[in-house]
Amino acid sequence: MARFLTPLIIVLLIVGSGPVAWAQPPIWSAIAAEPDESLDFNTPVAAPVRRLTRHPPVLVQDVRVQTSAHATTLVFDLQRQVRVQHRRAHRPDRFILELQNARLSSHAGARLADQPIPESISIRQAARDVHAKARTVLVTLTNVADYRVSPLSKPPRLVVEVVNRPDPEEARPAPSGPARAALPQGATVPPPKGPAPTPRDGVKLLVIDPGHGGKDPGAVGQGGTEEKRITLRVGLTLRDLIAQRLKKPVLMTRDRDVFVELDDRATFANSKNADLFVSIHVNSHPQRSTKGLEIYHFGEATDRRALEVAARENGTPINETGVGWQYLVADLLTTKKIQDSLDLAWHTREAVVGRLKDQYPVDDHGVKTAPFYVLRFTAMPSILAEIAFVSNPAEEKLMQTDAFLTQIAEGIFEGIQAYLRPALPAGK
Repeated sequence: MARFLTPLIIVLLIVGSGPVAWAQPPIWSAIAAEPDESLDFNTPVAAPVRRLTRHPPVLVQDVRVQTSAHATTLVFDLQRQVRVQHRRAHRPDRFILELQNARLSSHAGARLADQPIPESISIRQAARDVHAKARTVLVTLTNVADYRVSPLSKPPRLVVEVVNRPDPEEARPAPSGPARAALPQGATVPPPKGPAPTPRDGVKLLVIDPGHGGKDPGAVGQGGTEEKRITLRVGLTLRDLIAQRLKKPVLMTRDRDVFVELDDRATFANSKNADLFVSIHVNSHPQRSTKGLEIYHFGEATDRRALEVAARENGTPINETGVGWQYLVADLLTTKKIQDSLDLAWHTREAVVGRLKDQYPVDDHGVKTAPFYVLRFTAMPSILAEIAFVSNPAEEKLMQTDAFLTQIAEGIFEGIQAYLRPALPAGK
């Protein structure tokens, strides 16, 4: 008799499950019960959880929510790293994120009940499998233009950044000019149109960062044009435009041909409590036919090319450049910085393209993200403008003329102006 008792106890230990610490009883989601043929699974971040797990569920200790007119950021504070799977469901159309073998703490449940969460986002506790009793936290996203999932460590967190889809009624009257044409490959999704935001009167001090300098010439064209000289000329012109037209104080990380370390550039802007940071650079590519403009804000590299550009500007091997971007602090300040940087990048891209397109052939590479050092370590909204390709013979010649560089500076200025006074269209 005794020899049959032990296996029975073991089975009970494996299958048994205590009550979920949640503000209300655990519920099954109708989404999880849909037929498999209605689902289009993306590549999972990690291997699927086993049907019969021996590991205790990961406790979601807290859920923080930050919303804006354009986006929502969810930060899940975790007991330890969690396995995440993304999938697309239909009828109705939506994205589903599964935090597998996880459960919400009573504190997280209470926070969800207290915090305002957009109707397009649902966070609920569910069981993944009725037989295995494996707990799953389901995050359902509807009416979403784009989203990104970022697992962070030290401490373990999961950040879900959601870009809202614009209201069709609000989007209908928007102009569809060249600046809002189809996105270039690798470009990020633009902020949706919403109610007209208020002017950013809190922006008092701007820092302009001309890339390279001194012993570091940056990229050099076949005609001998050095990146460091182009960026300084554009930076000085931009400084004067801001001081004269916006009547705001402007500082520069360098105003002459001197070498400044990347760390010192970020430290300088932070120590001055700057409100905006604009870094100016010149691009390069092995293919001489490649040309055009691209604007960056901080984040994981949008594509391989973005990572290559960041590696060149950071002066780091490409296999080390993306390492560490996830140590971005996932708090409300950083969330606001990223959203404001995205807004500034799109205003700048539209203004520069709009100013150049009638006078010069423009290849618009759009707005991208990459782990540039000066964007990661500055505490304020920041962008990096790659204004042209010095490796392209035609654009190298253009950058040798004052007229072209002045137009670039004017375009960046108009982007900043539109960011500060968003009710005004760029260029007005």
